Amino acid sequence: MDVNLRRLRSFVTVAEELHFTRAAARLFVAQQSLSKQIAQLEADLGTPLLQRTSRTVQLTPAGEAFLAATREALACFDQGVAEARRIGQGGQATLRVGFIVGAALELTTLILSEFTSRNPGARVELHEFGFTDPSAGLASATTDVAFIRLPSSTNGFVTTPLFTERCVVGVSTAHPLSDRERVSVQDLLDETLAIGRTDDTVWRDFWTLANQRGRSTQRLVETHSQSEEVEVVAAGMACNITPAAAQRYSPHPGVRFIPIDDYPGSVVAVAHRSNPLNPLVIAFAAAAKAVRDREPQILQMIQNAPVTRGLEP
Repeated sequence: MDVNLRRLRSFVTVAEELHFTRAAARLFVAQQSLSKQIAQLEADLGTPLLQRTSRTVQLTPAGEAFLAATREALACFDQGVAEARRIGQGGQATLRVGFIVGAALELTTLILSEFTSRNPGARVELHEFGFTDPSAGLASATTDVAFIRLPSSTNGFVTTPLFTERCVVGVSTAHPLSDRERVSVQDLLDETLAIGRTDDTVWRDFWTLANQRGRSTQRLVETHSQSEEVEVVAAGMACNITPAAAQRYSPHPGVRFIPIDDYPGSVVAVAHRSNPLNPLVIAFAAAAKAVRDREPQILQMIQNAPVTRGLEP
């Protein structure tokens, strides 16, 4: 199927405005011309993208799916154009690296150093993302490569696992479980759990225990950041399922961390789209694998780090 970029951009504009007159004004084209572009696009796809009445314009389910794919495709194309121009004009090639809280823990600096030593002409841009986007910018094409945690939605991504980290539960020092040395999933099924706001259901189900024993945790407290989640736990408003590294990276005198004996660990991985436009992406993944393979002691420390009672208040 040969779809030109003008039609794709026209469709995105109509989808954003849900109004042909306003969309045509934004695009500086006649409304009739815009309508023909959308009709031709629908004909090429063989399915309606928009539901039109005399008063409203709405996306069809097919239109919703196509909009997400179109935005990603245009973002990738625009990034490729910008990168090609920059390199062609003698500028540095840039790699946008996304990460969420903790990134690759103690391996992060080593991986970045390895990559820059192998690619001295490259410029690295680091972008931190909250729990609202577990893909760390990959899903929206804001980043080229990212440190992510699995399980999460990875459709269309290539992942390179670095290590698996045990999961713990964070509880308030006043919580009845705070004196326990270990807990099981069964001990936590009736607890209110804190979870970052996100549309990634795979991620959400894992960190709320919804994937265990066919039971969905209904009592949730949604948070906007890691620091907010820690304060919610310290105040006794909820518990949180979290990686063991939270004890090192997000300590709090009002929070105790307890190992969960029968819950799977979380995998930290380097991820990128299956057809990366930036050639530095493959080089970054290779650097990450090289560091992983030569640092068994650091991996052992991360994977087997003891979980203590936490900071004393």
